[in-house]
Amino acid sequence: MNSTRQQKIAALLQKELANIFLQDSKSLYNCMITVTKTTITSDLSIARAYLSIYMAPDKDVVIKAIRENTKDIRFRLGQQIRNQLRVVPHLEFFIDDTLDYMEHIDRLLKK
Repeated sequence: MNSTRQQKIAALLQKELANIFLQDSKSLYNCMITVTKTTITSDLSIARAYLSIYMAPDKDVVIKAIRENTKDIRFRLGQQIRNQLRVVPHLEFFIDDTLDYMEHIDRLLKK
């Protein structure tokens, strides 16, 4: 169960990460990336961001590149939220495949 503070911080991180990926996704990753969900641990030390990756030939390559750039992304996030949070949480990125799963179910139902 998440506290109100966790929910507010998760929403803030989701918004700011979305801005970062909006700026970088075309130039760095050559695809479109959206942040679908963000959760944060109760001690506010680890944030997990779930990403939807569109127009990418291989999503695994993109998520690997994002994970390699986590340090830079965390630094930029820290610059944007330095007035709201004292400590920037460690970031973990995961592929959100719920849309792919929904399309798969939809295809199965149409058969």
